[in-house]
Amino acid sequence: MIATEKVLRAKPEPGFTLVEMLIVLVIATILISIAIPMYTTETQKSRRTEAKTAVLDLASREERYFSTNNQYTNDPTLLGYAAVGSGATFPQSTGTYYQITVTTPDPAWAGGGPSYIITATPSAGSPQLQDAGCTSFSVTQTGSQTATGTLGNACW
Repeated sequence: MIATEKVLRAKPEPGFTLVEMLIVLVIATILISIAIPMYTTETQKSRRTEAKTAVLDLASREERYFSTNNQYTNDPTLLGYAAVGSGATFPQSTGTYYQITVTTPDPAWAGGGPSYIITATPSAGSPQLQDAGCTSFSVTQTGSQTATGTLGNACW
């Protein structure tokens, strides 16, 4: 009879090797470096949309007010907005991301008659201040929409 030798093999330890952990770490870093800027950009776009919606809603209310009073107003309560604290304010879109202001008459309006300009600008301390593409949105009584920032009127 031939004697057979039993070969003893070490059982692998359960778990991950250092190389496997480093590969996972590299993949996660790549995914995060792509995902966070995309998330930030999409969040800024959604806040822009809410600001533009608030500006257009306010313009619509101004036109409704004008149709019965033959003038525009700076008083938010006359446009149907509720009083806040000691006075009334125009709505701030998306919480505290944008501040909306109404100027009547529009100082840039060269035509005769009543006028207004409604502008949404990022509020102090708002993350929208970092949005260089679209920094503010404006609409006038003629329906002229303008935006400032590196994208200009493409923001509308």
